[in-house]
Amino acid sequence: MSCQVGKNYQRPETRLPETFRNETTADTLLKSLPDLQEFFANETLRQLIDTAFAYNNDLRLAVKNIESAQATLRQVKLNYLPTINANLQASRNRTARNSFAGLGNEAFIGTLSVNDFSLNLGLNWEVDIWGRVKQQKIDALAGLLQNQEYRRGVQTRLVADVANGYYNLLMLDEQLKIAIHSKELSDSTVFVTQAQYRVGEATNLAIQQAKAQLEETKQLIPQIEQSIIQQENALSLLCGQYARGIVRRAEAGDAFRLNVRGGYPVSLLAARPDIHSAELMLRQQFARVGIAQIAMYPQLTITAQTGLTSFQASNWFSIPGSFFWNFLGGLTQPIFQRRQLQTQLELANIEKDKALISFQQALLTGYTEVSTALAATQKLDEQITSALARRQALEEGIGSTQLLFKNGMANYLEIISAQSNYLQSRLSVTQLERQKAAATIELYRALGGGWR
Repeated sequence: MSCQVGKNYQRPETRLPETFRNETTADTLLKSLPDLQEFFANETLRQLIDTAFAYNNDLRLAVKNIESAQATLRQVKLNYLPTINANLQASRNRTARNSFAGLGNEAFIGTLSVNDFSLNLGLNWEVDIWGRVKQQKIDALAGLLQNQEYRRGVQTRLVADVANGYYNLLMLDEQLKIAIHSKELSDSTVFVTQAQYRVGEATNLAIQQAKAQLEETKQLIPQIEQSIIQQENALSLLCGQYARGIVRRAEAGDAFRLNVRGGYPVSLLAARPDIHSAELMLRQQFARVGIAQIAMYPQLTITAQTGLTSFQASNWFSIPGSFFWNFLGGLTQPIFQRRQLQTQLELANIEKDKALISFQQALLTGYTEVSTALAATQKLDEQITSALARRQALEEGIGSTQLLFKNGMANYLEIISAQSNYLQSRLSVTQLERQKAAATIELYRALGGGWR
């Protein structure tokens, strides 16, 4: 039974707003986020995430840190028990003839050399009066849980990075198709311009401008192909593999399975690994303050020793003649330690205050990230609607411009301008859709999803 020293941990008041900024009004609130299988509809992507979970080296290191923390906790749990050591010794000591010891040895055993054979068990036990071991267990357990939250944090970020990389590849594939199609349109424009030049309906300048437009479009193709290779290499690295091609395909129903019509309660932030880890650090610092306080209190130590000893090997194990034991209990109170104990307590309190600030900052960061991701998903929807309308208008316009150009009713500048605008509008739509996917993934991560 021990006396409690130090305050028990109490969760600080968070003072979080009731709703996120940019939160849409919803009749129902999500009680929890969907897991990976529910959130990602793309099966190929889910398989890639599974590969990253198995081979990503940052995640594997996080698992090893958990194993280290588990070993520490197992050791701390045994701190209530005494330490026991076995000791086997054999010694030979020669005393001086002119010393009192030498005279005594010669008188009683007839020799100056004395042998000593000893076999004993020693016990040392610090009685946990003030609850030091309890605080140490709280400290070790919080450290273990922090490592588990760190692994979850690595896993959450890994899911987001892999998903973003995968959808970036899908966007680049689509942009490559757009660039190839635009090259075919530019080829057709060059062909028509050359035909018009031969019949005197176009100038050499028109041919040069059409060819310049063609080369600009052709330059875009290797740029996109380079980006594809870079993204595939980055995804390979995330998956703990050497650079290779990434199998992917856009699947039907590839949208994210996140109930965007439902509201997001602020309580979901509690599932974020970084916030939970910050609170565990605060709990750990509370325990360390207690440990520093206990160091200033008296220590009750019990030592005991028993075994067999003899100066002759022949009767070493003769019982009870060779049997001995001793027992000692001592109380030690620190008095003057050059202010070391007081400094340790002050530093522990400072670290506790820093942990509280870090916890408050983690809450602030989480709230801000969710609000930002919510705004991004909402505003990108509006941008995509406008971009699709613009693309539709340009698609209809380019058809009319091509027909007029072939009939000599539109000049080369008009057809080049129409093709360039159409190309940029299509690329813009794919980029906005990619940004919407990234914003949705970020919202999922910011709300604490991705590690389940």
